[in-house]
Amino acid sequence: MALALQTFATAKDANGALKAAGTRYLGGGTLVVRAANEGDVSVSGLVRSTDPALSAIDVGGGKVRIGASVTMAEIARHPELGALAKAARAVGGPAIRNMATVGGNLFAPAPYGDFAVALLALDAAVGTDDGERPIETFLAGRGDSRAIVTSVSLTLPRADSFRFLKVSRVKPKGVSVLSIAVVLEQAGDGTVSSARIALGCMADRPVRAKAAEKALIGRTLDPDGIAPALAAAGEGTAPITDPIASAWYRAEVLPVHLGRLLLGLA
Repeated sequence: MALALQTFATAKDANGALKAAGTRYLGGGTLVVRAANEGDVSVSGLVRSTDPALSAIDVGGGKVRIGASVTMAEIARHPELGALAKAARAVGGPAIRNMATVGGNLFAPAPYGDFAVALLALDAAVGTDDGERPIETFLAGRGDSRAIVTSVSLTLPRADSFRFLKVSRVKPKGVSVLSIAVVLEQAGDGTVSSARIALGCMADRPVRAKAAEKALIGRTLDPDGIAPALAAAGEGTAPITDPIASAWYRAEVLPVHLGRLLLGLA
């Protein structure tokens, strides 16, 4: 099936063209081109933009703005984005990382979207022509979104506060059994003062483990301290079943891998 491709100099113009029925935005193409090749007849045209802002990375004052067209490979090798490198490298193999974009990863269905899991834990903001919105809000409504994502913005975490783990049956580029990202802050006595835990493959999109977050507050990061959080890790989730793993299996192994991550063993 032949697809018409329209290229625009600005994201705003591309956004206008995207409102036509059957059009999809073309970033790295790892999702939409595959869908078209597999016979998705809902895709009749592609829209792209060469707007330089979409490919820019701006770092300053402990914050970063990443253009939606920035690839996983670019993030992985950026000298000031070391905290995000592990999550970026979790996306596919080298060929995929050279094409897969930040914006595209936000729309990736489970079991994909590992980088979006990290962004959710980091409380990123997703930018469009309409402004910015919290990533959790964006992910909840992404299926209805027709606006081009232009950027993600976040506060860079301290190296010791952010932890990421992808569990896969095939290393290093296998599809996720699950992915977990954690951002922790600790008080002077070593107890957890704040926590954000994001999970991949535990729903149709990245979700937070809010019950586990709550259970960690005031606790120490040792086996006894994290036990309530591990017991609550699966609350409110709806794990997917696919050829990689069943929902039952994902629910069973989640506390094991979350525990390893919290204890610094992963």
